[in-house]
Amino acid sequence: MFVRNRAGPPRAPAVRSATVLDIRTARLRLRLLREADVPAFVEYRNDPRLAEYQAWELPFSLDGGQVIAAEQAPRDDVAEGEWTTIVVELDGTQIGDVVANLHHGGGVAEIGYTLMPEYQGKGYASEAAGALADHLIARGVQRIEASLDVRNVPSMRVLEAIGLQFECIAKLGFCWRGEWVDDLRYSMTAAERAAWVARPRHAPETVELVEITPDDARAWTRVVTHYSQRQLVSPIANSFTDALFPELIDGAPVLPWLRGILADGERAGFMMVAAVTAAHPEPYLWRFMLDRTYQRRGIGERALGQLFALLREHGHTSIFTSYVAGVPGTPEPFYRGLGFVPTGEMDDDETVARLTL
Repeated sequence: MFVRNRAGPPRAPAVRSATVLDIRTARLRLRLLREADVPAFVEYRNDPRLAEYQAWELPFSLDGGQVIAAEQAPRDDVAEGEWTTIVVELDGTQIGDVVANLHHGGGVAEIGYTLMPEYQGKGYASEAAGALADHLIARGVQRIEASLDVRNVPSMRVLEAIGLQFECIAKLGFCWRGEWVDDLRYSMTAAERAAWVARPRHAPETVELVEITPDDARAWTRVVTHYSQRQLVSPIANSFTDALFPELIDGAPVLPWLRGILADGERAGFMMVAAVTAAHPEPYLWRFMLDRTYQRRGIGERALGQLFALLREHGHTSIFTSYVAGVPGTPEPFYRGLGFVPTGEMDDDETVARLTL
């Protein structure tokens, strides 16, 4: 789990703070890398799985680790103009690190993280990166940035979990091991981090399926998923286009049925169903998505439960859908949890699954 670490020449001396950086979270401790940490630090940096998208060369030498520890030995906190490496500990065990570099007078910080493979997928990376972001913002940082490889979906999900959003792809914006490659960039402001932390996490009191009208269609297009989910879920504007120009299946156009999803009166999601016609006797869940700020609150299950109830009222006994399986973030566990069962068929590169109503 990693974001590129991009060290540059020092631009300002380290400034000593009143206390040495020591951040505690619910499960982790974050503290500055020191000389005693170097052997473990060098060992996991030599793991080719961790170095796959990173900027450092392999082998990563013990001397290189010692230089990093020596350079930041005088520091008490993250320094401006230099990368600072911060150990991530779990129950006293070193499991990885987070890094930060301040620039623009300390108002902007670039962050990165590296976690040993055996500790990935447990939320530790987002917990550590979020704690680092909060520490930097408390110091006066106004903008947090991160740079990563365009293929690095797990790292995108870590950034998204703490509130960063996709900003741009800088074409050939990074020189990686002698080759110029595209650079995927994420960011958030201090205000955006505060809003992300303060967003509701509880189940809403009401979930409603509502018609989308000419008066509010444009507003619904502002409901967006995380960037990492775009390979799996089309933006609403694309769905509107597909509804306006429906494809032909078995020689007949599909009939789109669209609904917005409200959670406590707020626009939270969207669904589009290919309705039953003479040519298409079974309903198809064509599109389904929730806004990035409304996920993990049980809204999707309740919205689809209402759809299934409507279908039963109209005498339908099943519905099918399709999804990309075997990739990070696949919705397969979500659909299987609802009772969808793979049929063994494929629709291009998507698995077809059916739910008996």
